[in-house]
Amino acid sequence: MALVPCQVLRAAILLSYCSILCNYKAIDMPAHQTYGGSWKFLTFIDLVIQAVFFGICVLTDLSSLLTRGNDSQEQERQLRKLISLRDWMMAVLAFPVGVFVVTMFWSIYIYDRELVYPKLLDNFIPAWLNHGMHTTVLPFVLIEMRTTHHQYPSRSCGLAAVCTFAVGYILWVCWIHHVTGVWVYPLLEHLSPGVKIIFFAAVTIVINVFYLVGEVLNNYIWDTQK
Repeated sequence: MALVPCQVLRAAILLSYCSILCNYKAIDMPAHQTYGGSWKFLTFIDLVIQAVFFGICVLTDLSSLLTRGNDSQEQERQLRKLISLRDWMMAVLAFPVGVFVVTMFWSIYIYDRELVYPKLLDNFIPAWLNHGMHTTVLPFVLIEMRTTHHQYPSRSCGLAAVCTFAVGYILWVCWIHHVTGVWVYPLLEHLSPGVKIIFFAAVTIVINVFYLVGEVLNNYIWDTQK
């Protein structure tokens, strides 16, 4: 028997994301007042994705509890739809985007933090909030994968959805630069146009690789248990 029921874990994780988002939005940073606001940062988009995903998880748990012992076929159908949405979000957004944000942020941060998280931000963002945005995402999503079996979509559909998200965000970053003349991430200021194209292509490939890693890990965990 688990020490803490998975339903309680998911509710606690959801509350932690709500707290992180509220504290982040309460920070009066100049970047929040410029074009695109918080939505130009992948970290913030990922936090919203994770909060929505765990919100759906909690809603699924509640719906499952309420429909238990109920013979209503309509309620069962709605529950299956909710579970399908939960599994799709886990496969296409929560795992690959979450793992990408954590690995990319800390890899660049260790190399040269000024390229992704200038020291100036320490005056606005406390260390605990930084880790809440860039560290705990990984263990939270791994806990969810370990406690719940998620049905992945077909590989072609999953990869197409991940590519759509990645290309969409890259185009959004390029549009912001077109409007403001400033790149969202200082790293991009140091790259030539040709290198930028290679970098964006590499980013798209990496996030697709993380999708495949999630699919393999999910199958390994649950096939082993079977």
